[in-house]
Amino acid sequence: MSVVAELQQLKKAPQGQRKRRHKDNKAGHLFLLPWTIGLFGITLFPMAASLYLAFTNYNLLQPPEWIGMDNITRMMGDDRLHNSIQVTFTYVFVGVPIQLAVSLAIAMLLDRGMRGLPFYRSVFYLPSMLGSSVAIAVLWRQIFGHSGLINQLLGMVGIEGQGWVSSPDTALGTLIILHVWTFGAPMVIFLAGLRQIPDMYYEAASIDGAGRIKQFFTITIPLLTPIIFFNLVLQLIGAFQNFTQAFIVSGGSGGPADSTLFYTLYLYQQGFGRFDMGYASAMAWLLVLIIAAITAINFWLSKYWVHYDD
Repeated sequence: MSVVAELQQLKKAPQGQRKRRHKDNKAGHLFLLPWTIGLFGITLFPMAASLYLAFTNYNLLQPPEWIGMDNITRMMGDDRLHNSIQVTFTYVFVGVPIQLAVSLAIAMLLDRGMRGLPFYRSVFYLPSMLGSSVAIAVLWRQIFGHSGLINQLLGMVGIEGQGWVSSPDTALGTLIILHVWTFGAPMVIFLAGLRQIPDMYYEAASIDGAGRIKQFFTITIPLLTPIIFFNLVLQLIGAFQNFTQAFIVSGGSGGPADSTLFYTLYLYQQGFGRFDMGYASAMAWLLVLIIAAITAINFWLSKYWVHYDD
């Protein structure tokens, strides 16, 4: 029913019925009030304020001073900013594909209907709940430290280890491993997608002589592409915003030699370390544009590889 027709019907309705509808609308608006306050007070207003501050010089102590495009020009010549973008892109475009591959592999293992499936599903999901916590980041720094668990295991087979988090060549790799370890959330989504694939497709492929590998690439992957795309978009957005791991493991410096200087960590240093909130706001909006552009590219490319029922 169109809005015009509904309004006409409402006018023709008895007065008591109209009062009841009006009362229901009031109740609906009342229940929506907390969300509306949150939308404007926590999301839209801070975003508008941040957009204004991106064109100002603001140190949190004095009123903002309008400087126009100076922050944008400064970003173009900021070598540490360019390095943070490179570090973040390496982290995202290496860590996310590996994480999704591990998630899918474990989901396929659990999809075979092993005994105690709810227990294993909960255990494998646990890293996603704990991976972004400070405690796990501290533990990770200890595990990959010079006298940590990794070097102790290597010493048992006669290999001398190193300080993995203190070396510029391996520090970022330890954070990528931590990101891959938090595979629980995409794994659960993959498992739900695998449960929706009808068994008759695999039975028909087996009759035709297709092995497991061929079934995987001709049945599982094509039918799972919407789930892969969904997980890909979510994990890319989340990876670009990761902060806690790099902050704790590097002690807030992004070291050694800026090898773990994530974009969000450098933004934090500028905004809350140097109190250069105007420059930090400009950096935040650049991050928004980067995430929006990559998400838009993914949606555009999805028409070439994502297959839906229709």
